[in-house]
Amino acid sequence: MRTAPTLGGVSVPRGDGSTIIRLRRGASITDFADKIDASPGNLVTVLFHLGEMATATESLDEATFQVLGEELGYRIEMVSPEDEDRELLEGFDIEFEYDEDEEDLEIRPPVVTVMGHVDHGKTKLLDSIRNANVVAGEAGGITQHIGAYQVWTEHEGYERAITFIDTPGHEAFTAMRARGAQVTDLAILVVAADDGVMPQTVEALNHAQAAGVPIVVAVNKIDKEGANPAKVRQQLTEFGLVAEEYGGDTMFVDVSARNNIGIDNLLDAVLLTADAGLDLRANPERDARGVAIEARLDKGRGAVATVLIQAGTLRVGDAIVAGTAYGRVRAMTDENGVALAEAGPSRPVQVQGLSTVPRAGDTFLVTEEDRTARQVAEKREAAERNAQLAKARKRISLEDFMGQIEAGKVDSLNLIIKGDVSGAVEALEESLLKIDVDESVQLRIIHRGVGAVTESDVNLATVDNAIIIGFNVRPDPKARERAAREGIDVRFYSVIYSALEDVENSLKGMLKPEFEDVQSGLAEIREIFRSSKFGNIAGVLVRSGVITRNAKARVIRNGVVVGDNLAIESLRRFKDDVTEVRTDFEAGIGLGRFNDIQIGDEIETIETKEKVRV
Repeated sequence: MRTAPTLGGVSVPRGDGSTIIRLRRGASITDFADKIDASPGNLVTVLFHLGEMATATESLDEATFQVLGEELGYRIEMVSPEDEDRELLEGFDIEFEYDEDEEDLEIRPPVVTVMGHVDHGKTKLLDSIRNANVVAGEAGGITQHIGAYQVWTEHEGYERAITFIDTPGHEAFTAMRARGAQVTDLAILVVAADDGVMPQTVEALNHAQAAGVPIVVAVNKIDKEGANPAKVRQQLTEFGLVAEEYGGDTMFVDVSARNNIGIDNLLDAVLLTADAGLDLRANPERDARGVAIEARLDKGRGAVATVLIQAGTLRVGDAIVAGTAYGRVRAMTDENGVALAEAGPSRPVQVQGLSTVPRAGDTFLVTEEDRTARQVAEKREAAERNAQLAKARKRISLEDFMGQIEAGKVDSLNLIIKGDVSGAVEALEESLLKIDVDESVQLRIIHRGVGAVTESDVNLATVDNAIIIGFNVRPDPKARERAAREGIDVRFYSVIYSALEDVENSLKGMLKPEFEDVQSGLAEIREIFRSSKFGNIAGVLVRSGVITRNAKARVIRNGVVVGDNLAIESLRRFKDDVTEVRTDFEAGIGLGRFNDIQIGDEIETIETKEKVRV
C-alpha cells in the first residue's frame, strides 16, 4: 500500500485497485479511515472534491463509498445484515454457524405458514388443526394464544410433530424475510372451493414462491354449495402449481375447516412434501438459536416474546439476546400455558425475562453470560441506529440496472406489476416478457395484481430488489412512505408502450433522462355542490401538500385513476378566489367540464419535474 497525493492535494494510503475493504451498513468516513489507516479529515477533503459533502462521523450510503473507494484504488464491499451479525458475534467469540457432525443431527418437525385470500378460511383451518389436537378433556382447551403452536399426528405408523406459525398473512411472512429471517420450511395455500383463485391468493403464492418454499394447497369449503375443487386445480396450473393427479408435483388436499373434513390428510401431505424435498435436521445438543415470532409488553410480566427454536435446546436460566433485547430466561411456557424447563428444535415457546420487546423476525441466541448478551445487544442497536442514519438505501432502479449487471451485482430485473384492470396487467406482462434481450439478463415478473400499490407490494420489492410498475393506479399513503424510506423505484404509466420502452431501454442500457410527475398536493372530496353554470364543484379537505390553481390534476377512486390530464380551473376558500390552499384547510375545486366525481374520491395535483439521476 502506498501513500500518494490525491484530489485536494492530501496524502491518503492508496490501494492497487484489487484491495477489498468491507464496511457495514451505515458506516462513516471514520470507519473507512480506520480500515485503511488514514486520517478521516483527509478523506472528508477527498470526498468534498468528488462533489459530496459529509462529516467524518456521518453515516454514508453504499454509492458514496463506491465513489470514494474507486478514487482511492479500493473495492468496497458492503456487509449484508447476516455477515454483519456474523462478524459482530465473532468479535465476542460466538460461533455464528456450526459445522455439525452428521451423527449429532436429529430430525426436527417442519415449520409451516398458512396463507391465502381473505375469507377463504385460513383462521378456521388453523383452529380446526389446533382443536383436533387438544388432549380430550383438557380443562379450557387452548388457554392462551402465542402466535405459534405444535400439533402431533400419526404418519406412517409414527407420531410426528408439525409446527404452525400463526401469522396474519403473507405481509408478516415477507416482513420477517425482509429482516433476513427464513422461518418457514413449507407453506399451506388455502383456496376456497366455491370462490377459486382470488387476487390475494395470487399475492400469497408469489410471496411463497419468492421465498423458495414448497407449497401444499388446501382446497377449503368443499362441502359448500357451488364448490368446485377441480376448477381450483385448473386455475392454479396457470401459476405453476400442477396437482399430482395432473402429472405435477404439488399436493392438493380437499378439506372443510368448518366440519373437520380432510384435516388428517392435509397434515399427511405436509409431512410427505417435507420428507420428499427438505432436509429437516438440527443438533439439539448445542446452544439454542432461533427467531422471535412475535412479542408484546405485558403489564404484569414485562417483555414477553414468542420464539421459534431453530437449532439447539433452550433452557430456563439461559442468557439470551434477541435483536437489540437481552436478558435471562426467567420462565418458559408452551402454547397451552404449561411451564417448560427446556425446548428443542422447531419448538415455539413463550419466554419472559428480556429487557425490551424484540421485533418479529429478530434472531435470538444463547450466550455464556448476561454481560455478553448485553454487549451484543448494545452493538446491534448502535449498528442499527447508524444504518437508519445513512441516506436512503440506493436500491436498484431502471437507470442503473445495466451498470449493476456489468458490476456483477444482479443478473435479473425483478418487476412487480399493478394495474387498474386484470386485462391491462396481463397485456403488460405478456409484452414485457416478449422483450428481446441478451441471454445473460433475465426479466422476472415476481408479482402482478389489480388495484392500488400497497405496502405489501413495497415489502416484496424490498426483499427481492424489485422495481414496481403501476398502470393507471397510484400508491396508498403507507406504500408511498415505505417506498421513499426503502428507496424502492416505483414508476407509474398510463400508456403500455411507455412502460415497455423504459424497461427495454434499461435492459439495453440506453435509458434517457426523463421528466416525471411529482405529487404536489392531495385533497379528499367531502361534499359535492351542483352548479348549473360551473358543473360539479368538489368540496375538499387538503390532506397533504399544496393545491394550486391551474395545476395539473387527476381524480383517484379506491386507488384507481378515473380522471387524468385535468386542471384545477377554479379554487375558492369560502367566497374568495385563491391561488393555493395548504394542508388541513378546506376548499372548493372546479375541474372544468369533468363532473364524474364522488364523495370519498381524491384529487391529486401534479408538478412535472426533471428526474434527478442518481
